[in-house]
Amino acid sequence: MKITTSKRFIIGLSVLMYIVIGLTSFKTIPPREIKTVGNKIKTIVIDAGHGGQDGATHGAISKEKNVALAVALKLGKAIEERLPDVKVVYTRQTDVFVKLYERIGIANKEKADLFISIHCNSMPLIRQRYVIKYTGSGKPVYGYRSIPNPVTRGTETFVAGFGRIDEQDAAIRENASILLEKDYKKNYEGFDPKDPESYIVFSLMKNAFRDQSIKLASLVQDEYVKSGRINRGVQEKGLAVLQRAGMPAILTEIGFISNPEEEEFINSDTGQAEIVDNLVSAIIAYKKQIEF
Repeated sequence: MKITTSKRFIIGLSVLMYIVIGLTSFKTIPPREIKTVGNKIKTIVIDAGHGGQDGATHGAISKEKNVALAVALKLGKAIEERLPDVKVVYTRQTDVFVKLYERIGIANKEKADLFISIHCNSMPLIRQRYVIKYTGSGKPVYGYRSIPNPVTRGTETFVAGFGRIDEQDAAIRENASILLEKDYKKNYEGFDPKDPESYIVFSLMKNAFRDQSIKLASLVQDEYVKSGRINRGVQEKGLAVLQRAGMPAILTEIGFISNPEEEEFINSDTGQAEIVDNLVSAIIAYKKQIEF
């Protein structure tokens, strides 16, 4: 059955009335029968951004793909040490190219409870004047080159863009059998997002994923701030690697590789250890908040 805009409005209004005054005309799942999405963190997928031929972004001394991989591997090891009951899965463990949708596909296939993508930020190129040589009279001869803006610094963490939230439907359908109570749907086969009943459940799931993604992203930024990093906040963006996630998912920019000081920091053992500790602390705080 095709749901028109007016029907969606009626469904949404009915759900709102159900929540506020406990009345509904639809045969929907009572809130108490819907498990809190991800209420047990059992599997975390860690994605090291870029890799292989997708590795052009760089600073003066390093490439983003290599820094992201180093931090991702250290993060996975730290999670296994501090949260031994949690399974860690990587989208890549070497310098290989993995397509964006394949990365989140790995998380969906694993029925992951969290997806965390590691990246380094970089500013657009700026035109810089520099001295090529000096003439015999001592007058400078200038040339021009394009370099990433070296001034901007800080951390920021992204969640999926709301405008592309419908891209989650396929992933949620695949995960429906573990996200819903067993007595509601024996399996996800035939679970139709166009059906009014299923549509409501899908909406609840997507909102839960979004809220929990923002919660985790906020906790990550809080940890960065505690360590003295500049906070560029939690951002919403239609990133392909996040949009089809059937679980809470974030992409965190651990620093600007285009900034000389931050590039040195994110390449150092001390800097990477701090970033990993920030991320693990945020995961632990998030885990405590949602598990019961």
